Amino acid sequence: MEEVKRKQAVSISEVKEILEKEDPERMDQIQHWTYDYVTKFSKIDATAAKKLKQALVKECNITEEEAVEIVNIRPSTLAELRSFTFGWKKLILADTLEKMLKLIKEHA
Repeated sequence: MEEVKRKQAVSISEVKEILEKEDPERMDQIQHWTYDYVTKFSKIDATAAKKLKQALVKECNITEEEAVEIVNIRPSTLAELRSFTFGWKKLILADTLEKMLKLIKEHA
């Protein structure tokens, strides 16, 4: 078993990119299931996902894990976005929510 070298929050699109580099014949059953899932549910390419994640962390002062949640779901309205940020148990100002929506639209 490989040693964990670092932990990093990655989006569904980034997982897809990682698994696409693997030989399908060498994947175990969980890797196959994961690849099937990320292929169906990734909404943008990995490069755009990484850029959006970085922009959200830098410009909206949220954690990488929170940014990954937003990248994976890509809410399109303020109401959708609020439903996710409500669960973070911290106050996100309306200006910041608007900035998040703007960044999501820019990184389509």
